[in-house]
Order: sequence, then C-alpha cells, then structure tokens
Amino acid sequence: MSEHRRKPPQPQGGGRAAARRAAPQPASGRRAAPHSNPGAPGHGRDGARPVGRADARRSDRRSSAPGGRRRPPAAGAAGGGRGGRRDGRPAAKRFIDYPRAGKTGVRRWIPSWKLVTGMIVTFAGLIVGIVGVALAVVQVPDAQKASKVQKNVYYWSDGKQMVVAGGGSLNRQIVPISQIPTSMQNAVISAENASFEKDWGVDPMGILRAVVKMAQGGETQSGSTITQQFVKNTYLSQEQTLKRKATELLISVKVGATKDKPFILAGYLNTAYYGRGAYGIQAAARAYFDKDCADLTPSESAFLAATLNGPNLYDPYGGQGPAATPEKNTKRATDRWKWTLDREVQVGRMDKAEHDKWVAKGFPQPQKPKPATNRAGQIGYLTDLADNYIVAHSKISKAELDKGGYQIYTTFDRDKINALAQSVEEVRKANIKPKVRDVDQFVQFGGASVEPKTGKIVAIYGGENALEHYTNNADYTGVQVGSTFKPFVLAAAMTHGKRNPGLGPNQSDSQRTVVSPESIYNGNNKLTLRTYNGTVWHDQDGKEWHQPNDGDEDRGLITLRTAMQFSVNTPYIQLGMDVGTDLVKEAALKAGLDKDQLASITPTFSLGTSAPSAIRLAGAYATFAASGKQVDPYSVEKVEKDGKPVYAHELKSAQAFDANVANNVTDVLKTVVESGTGTKAKLGDRPVAGKTGTTDGNRSAWFAGYTPQLSTAIGMYRVDPNAKKQEFLSMRGVGGQPTIHGASFPAEIWADYMGQALKGQPVMQFDPPQPIGQKVYGDGASPAPSPVPSAVSPSPSASPSPSKSPSASPSPSASCGGLFEPKCKPNGGGKGNGGTTGGPGGSTGDIGGDTGDTPSPTPSRRGQQGGGGLFGGPGG
Repeated sequence: MSEHRRKPPQPQGGGRAAARRAAPQPASGRRAAPHSNPGAPGHGRDGARPVGRADARRSDRRSSAPGGRRRPPAAGAAGGGRGGRRDGRPAAKRFIDYPRAGKTGVRRWIPSWKLVTGMIVTFAGLIVGIVGVALAVVQVPDAQKASKVQKNVYYWSDGKQMVVAGGGSLNRQIVPISQIPTSMQNAVISAENASFEKDWGVDPMGILRAVVKMAQGGETQSGSTITQQFVKNTYLSQEQTLKRKATELLISVKVGATKDKPFILAGYLNTAYYGRGAYGIQAAARAYFDKDCADLTPSESAFLAATLNGPNLYDPYGGQGPAATPEKNTKRATDRWKWTLDREVQVGRMDKAEHDKWVAKGFPQPQKPKPATNRAGQIGYLTDLADNYIVAHSKISKAELDKGGYQIYTTFDRDKINALAQSVEEVRKANIKPKVRDVDQFVQFGGASVEPKTGKIVAIYGGENALEHYTNNADYTGVQVGSTFKPFVLAAAMTHGKRNPGLGPNQSDSQRTVVSPESIYNGNNKLTLRTYNGTVWHDQDGKEWHQPNDGDEDRGLITLRTAMQFSVNTPYIQLGMDVGTDLVKEAALKAGLDKDQLASITPTFSLGTSAPSAIRLAGAYATFAASGKQVDPYSVEKVEKDGKPVYAHELKSAQAFDANVANNVTDVLKTVVESGTGTKAKLGDRPVAGKTGTTDGNRSAWFAGYTPQLSTAIGMYRVDPNAKKQEFLSMRGVGGQPTIHGASFPAEIWADYMGQALKGQPVMQFDPPQPIGQKVYGDGASPAPSPVPSAVSPSPSASPSPSKSPSASPSPSASCGGLFEPKCKPNGGGKGNGGTTGGPGGSTGDIGGDTGDTPSPTPSRRGQQGGGGLFGGPGG
C-alpha cells in the first residue's frame, strides 16, 4: 500500500473523532444526527467509527443536567443560544437588545439599565433639538399690530347699529420705564414674579407648582412669569389653548434671551389690564387716583398691583356678579394690598420702617369710576349687560373684549327699551319729587322684559342714566322680592304635594298628596308656625314663630287661590313647611332663578327673602307663561370679529314643570290681576297673570307679570349711593303715599310699558288648566269647613287689601316689627338659622306681603362696569 494512502497511527484516545466525542454535546432536546461521509461508507467524515443510536443515547445522558433536564446550549454552540445561530456561527449583535436575548420569562421584557439610560439620553437630546429648532424658527410678532386697540360695534335686535363703544375709547398711553415709579416696579415684581430679574423668561418650577396646586384641587394658578404675561398681552391672543401656551413659552424664552429686563417690565406694565377699561399703568393711575403714574405712592402702587390679580374682584366699587360686591371687593383689595406690602419686605424690596408707615396710613381708597360719555341714558347698561354675558358664556375674556374689534349683535328691541324708559320716567316725574319731600330722594327703579319661548331679553331699565348711576338695576342688586316668590311655593305643592303626618320628613312623591289651588288653609293673623306633622316649630333658640298678615288682618279659612289673590302670608308660609322649603327652592331653581341669588333656607324663605334680579325674575315667570318650558334669559345673539363668527347663542330649553302645573299657576295668578292686589296691571281684554310683592320696612316693592308673548318684572327701592354704610331705606311717604307696595307704582309702570310693547300684537290666550291635585286642608283648617266662609273674599267692588309680610325672625308669642326692634332677632343673626346678616341677597329679615315690614339686606353697589348676577359669571 502506498505510503501516501496510509494514515499514521493515532494516539490512544486521540484524534479529531475522539475530540469530537469528548466535546460537550448540545442538549437541544433532539438527538444528534450521525455524521456521514459519502466517500467512506460506514465511517465518519474523518474515518472514525460510525455513530449509532446507542452512542447518541450515551451522549445525551452525558449532556443531561441533574434531575433529568438537559443543559442549556453553550454560548456559540451550533444550534443557537445567546449570540449564536443554528449553523454554529455567532449571531449578529442587535442595536437595541429588546426583547432581551438569552433571557426567559419576565426578565426577557425588563429593559437593561443600558437601554433605559440610552433612551433617556436620546429623549433629552430630541427635546433639546426640537426646542432648539423651534426657538430658531419662531419669530417674535409685531407688537404694534398684535396689541392694537379698536372699537366694538353693538347692534339692536333688528340689525341696526346701536353704538360704537369700548376698545378705542380707552385711555391708553405708553410711558417709559423711567416714568414708572420704582415703588410700582417693586410691588409688581414682589407680588407677581420675585425671581424676575434672575429667571430666563419662564419659571419651570412655578409652572410645576401651579400644576400640582390645581391637581390637588387648590386655587387655580397660572405659573406665568412677568415675561410670559408681557408676551401674552403684547404678541398673542388670549385664547386658552395648548398651541397658544406652547407659543407663549417659546417666545418668552426668546424675548428673555434677547430683551433686557427693564424693557420687559415696562412692556408688561404698559399692556396689563387694571380694570375700569384701563390698559397700562398710566391709564390705571388716572382711572383710580386721577394722577400720573409717576406720582403714585408705594401704597397706591401696592393697590394697583393687586388689581392685576383680577380687576373685577379687586375694584372697591364693585365688579360683575354677586361675588364682586363693593363689600367683598374692598375686603379682597385690602387684604391683597396689605399682603403686597408685606411681600415687598419679605423679598427685600422695601424696608420695615417704610412698610409700617404706609400700613399705618391705611388702605388707599381710589376715586369712583368715571364712565365713558357714550354710555348716556340706557346705552351704558345695555353694553355692560352684553359684555358681561359674552364674558360669562364665551371664551372671550373681559380684557380681550375691551381691546375692541368685535361686532356684537344683541337681543335688545330699541322700541321696547324706549317704551320702558318712558314708562318709568313718567311715573317718576309725576310722583317722585325729591325737592319737595326728602323721603323721595334716592328712589330707584329697575326692570326687565323677556320673551317666554326664546329667553331673549328685549328690554331693561337700569337706572336714570348710566353716566351718573353706575349700578344696573335690571341686574343683581340685592333687593328682596317679597310675595312675588309665592308662585314657586304653589308650583312645588302641585308638583310634589303636601307631606303626610306620621311619615318621615323625606317622603317620596307617592307618599304625598298633590295640592290643588282650591285647598283650604287658615289665613288668620299671627298663626303659630307648625311642622308638616302638626308639631309647633321652634328655632334653635327654642322660640316659636307667629306669622303676621298685613294690618294684622284675620282672613279665616281661605283657599290657596284666594291667599295668592290677596297675598295672605300665613297660608303660604305653612304650605312651604308642609311641602318642604328644600323643594320650594328646587322649584325656584327649575323656574330659572340663580342659586347665588337665593337666600338661606328658613321657614320664611317661602315668602320671598331671596333677591333675584329683575332679569331672572322675569325669566322665571316666563317659564309659567311657556307652560313650564324654561329657557335662560340671554342678551347676545352672536359676536363676530374680522367678519368671522366667534360666538353664537344656542337655544337650550328644559321642561321645568309639568305643563298642567304651570298652567294652574298661571290661572291662579290671573286671579291676582283680575280681582286681587294686581288690578292696576290689567291690559283690557288681553289676559294677564302676575303677582305683587313688598318687603318689611317697606324697603322694596315689585310687580312681576306676563302675557303669552312677554314677561316683565318691575322693582322699586331706595338706597343712598353716598352713604358710608349701604342699606335699603324705607319708602313710607314716597310719592306722598303712606306706603309703597307692588300694587302701586311698579304695577302702574308695568301696565303702561306692556301696553306699548304689545301694541299691534294679537291677543293670545293662555293654555287652559286642567284639574290638578286634591283639596287638602292645612293646620287649623281641618275638618273641612262647610261651607267655606264667604267673608274671606271681598266683594268685587272692594279695593284689594294686600297682606303684610313677615317681620324679621321667629319670636315667642309675637312677631318682630322690624330689623331694629330691640327684642327682635333676625333670622340671619340667630344661631343655626342659616341666614345672613347683610350680604347681597341674604336674609336679615323675611318678606311676604305687599305692604309689610321686612328689613332688606345691604344693597349691592357696583362700579362702572355694572353687571353681575345673571351675567357676572359662569352659569349666570
């Protein structure tokens, strides 16, 4: 045999085959296939002996782990594994090792620290890159174009122009930083942004604090720096969107990096809104203190810095809405002024000695607002009402609205506005003579007229002249409404029913007895007030309440219809107790009264301790006129800017009462006008439903009524606008009359106006009522009398005798004669009664009849912008 064909002898146990046999075998779960060599049948590729099944089994046993499990494949072994492939070559490394190779179960899906770190670094790099690109791309807008002030144009309901106002008529004058006193600069920086001189345009920590505060349910905060506010006022719109906020942040960073701090501070103080139509510190100094801004004292500067926190809530002469009364605003402004001075000391911008000097001098009371000349007559009240409605019901802020450029289409009917003003002025001229009678001084009238089916406010009377009398008497004033509130008690009784004695206080409607207007109640004077189950009612002082009627008259057993007809108090205060004053309140809210204008719940709540505005009262009566369909009153149809719509009113209605309940209330109120206390409101053959109302002390008088087409409320009261302590005054002797009640001047004005407003319109009838409820009997009226004494109703020729309203608070065995009676404790003052003692719309006494004696609360006096109540805030 040739030498080249003979293999040299191999060492014992050596050779490549032996090496392969000695190498660890994969434990992949499969048996290894034998190697073959086509060139050497029956032998391995290298000439070793064949590998059979027995060898494979032995190899498998050697490679098995203890317990019978096979060992995992070694790294790089043929057949796969971490970093390996089945052909034995190393696997290619992945850029992102996820899911993680070589890991099993949950660990396979948990990213490694390297991956997490890489992602964070990458994300941060992307953010930096995006922000960098954004900063490079974003351009600071032209300040002159963005902050240009224009005028607003207001239109009547027929589309004709009413007035051009606001915007361009504002006193706006830019002053350099050198003319802005250091005290003003220090006050604003201390109060708004103490880190202003060090930050770079935005304050991330401030934004984070604001977010956390809001997430915790705390007070909403902007987290904006002075630079951001300057950017928003000067370059951007006031819309609240993420896009606008992101743009603001980017421009703020760019402005902070390219503009010096004095420029930014001067820009902010010259563009900020301080209230009273004043943009900029110079206009604000003139509006509040009638001086140039350079002459402001540190104390005055601290006050003006406070107005930047929300001028509507910090003007001591009042703002929009029940929350912005002069009393509440003065308290807020004083607290903020003091806080700002304290803050200046805290951040090192005022020394303690100077601080103490200005605090000792007291709050710097600003001058009264001075309205613009184009507000003469009723125009100022109309534009204020429209402005307040827009702010409350759209995304347009007051500051943005005052910049102008809007076309505002109102619901106001010019002819009806003129007719209402004429009716009031004719009564005033003929009867109110302040030069003849001192008591005729300070007499005020207010009124509003609303369409029942649409809610359109077609007319208001806000006062003699918006140039001289700033409060809009058609809107919230704090004047209590007396017996005009009684229809809501009747509506609740016909909806839910009288509670049955012997059952718990929280009875379902199925456990109650629905009340008919023909139900019998005791109308005698000073009856003992009882709970629904017949027990004597006691306040938390253990005292009873004995309700008076007008003239201390005993009316005997009368129907609820007759009690409404002559405004007898005792049946309705007891009916409220039988139904539940909580359900009376619910009925008033469903009809359309504002919850912020309702008094605290006491038994006399049913007799009218609440103080809804004339607009809201007219709107609530309109719900009865529309057979129970409630529509919120509104004053603006649409708003446009640059020819594009920015707001449009959407009609929304709800069925507040069953139609038959509302129609029965209307039928009862028709009796009031046909042969009760409201006969002066008759309109010939045109059907009218209405109710009179007067408060204790003869401090206010109302007539509210409606036809199918129109609902109107007229109020009358006295208040000295110059008095240090604002309070409603008695009207006894006004116009030469012993007392003023709803059946007198208010009903006369109502009838004269409605006659003009409805002239030429068809005579429409109310929907006829259907029988409702059962003839129930109140306390002291059961068993049923047979027959009911005829003496309870006067003859048709007799003059109606309106009832006396309740006095201030429950007292044992007697009623109070007035707020200042020494032994009388007003409901609001007694512990636990839930009343208030002088806040707007609160209850220092009780209301009910038409010539009675209920002390009214402290009036709400507002500043130049009028407004409030319905149109001062969300939900109004």
